[in-house]
Parts: sequence; C-alpha cells; structure tokens
Amino acid sequence: MSVTEPDTAVTNRAELRTVYREPRPRAAQKVLDHLDVHCRNFIEMSPFCVLSTTGTNGRADASPRGDPPGFVKILDDRTLLIPDRPGNNQVDSLQNILNHPVVGLLFFVPGMNETLRVCGTAEITSDEELLAPLSVGGRTPLSGLKITITDAFLHCGRALLRSRLWDPEVQIDRSSYPTYGQVLADQIAGANAKAIDADEDEANRNQLY
Repeated sequence: MSVTEPDTAVTNRAELRTVYREPRPRAAQKVLDHLDVHCRNFIEMSPFCVLSTTGTNGRADASPRGDPPGFVKILDDRTLLIPDRPGNNQVDSLQNILNHPVVGLLFFVPGMNETLRVCGTAEITSDEELLAPLSVGGRTPLSGLKITITDAFLHCGRALLRSRLWDPEVQIDRSSYPTYGQVLADQIAGANAKAIDADEDEANRNQLY
C-alpha cells in the first residue's frame, strides 16, 4: 500500500512567508528607478551580462551578452543601449521582446562578488546613428536593445561566494567536458562533431563582430 506524501508545494504568498521571514526594509529601499553613480560605474566596468526575456507563451529565456567593459552604453540615467553582436540568427530574445518587452539584466564584473540587477522595458533599434558608437573594427551592430529602466539595484555577493565563481582553483579541466561540436553531434542526428568545431573555431576567430 502506497503512503500519500504531504503536499509541500508553495502556491501563494502567505504560504511562502511561512517558509521565509519578511525581508529587511533596506531590501526594498535599495531599489532605484534610475542609475546612480554606483550603478553607472558598475555597468561601465562590466564585460558581461545576462538578458532575460519572456515569450508570448510564457516561456522564459536567458541569453548571455558580452564585450569589452562598458559595452553597454548608458544613454542617460534611465536608458541603456546594448549592441546585438553576430550569433546564430535565431534571435530568440529579440522575437520575445517584440511580443513582450519586459526584460531583466544581470551584470557581472570579474573579481566582484556583487552583481547589478536591472529591470525595464526594451525596444529594438536599427538606428545607424545611434548604433555607430558601438561599432568594433568598422562593423556596426545590425541592431541594439534600447532599455528604459524601471528598477536597478546591487545584489549581494553570497551566490558568487558560494559558487567560488572567480576562484581559479575550481576551474575545470576543459577536456573533462565534450566540445561544443561533440555535444551537438550527440543531439542532432547526422551532425559531424569535427566539422561543427572547425566551423565554430573559424567563427570565433573572424566573425565575433
């Protein structure tokens, strides 16, 4: 005879607050509706961020964005511009934004355990004059994301401390995980691992911009 396990699913805020205590007042007080000098400095030092979007079907997505520090241009205290560099042309994030413009950004700075969280609404721009300052090697991005900020705040460093993200001692030996090409060859019938890896190597050398 099977024993019915108790239902431990948390389904509403009241139940959630039986698991977690109320936050300290400063957790809400620190949330800004604009970029102050500290947020600006963080973004200007950041070479990497994660962009989160949502499709019309409610399916969430997160996509990495990276370039030299300061690649995200601060247009003013409430507006950011992120270049869209060459990729696989699937443009999942951009398609999501066309239908649901609310986005989240998580900025990282190597060596810092704190991260910067930014929320807002995004629009896709192909304005060449606006995008020209984001050019690299004479190549202007095909488009950019112009983000109007609704929330910005510094996130504590505990997640990165627990993960030891910047600690060289925990970096893996890359050979312990299959190459990009091998992973795709295992997932796609008829795909050739060596050909994919060669194609990726060429793209990484010559098509970053």
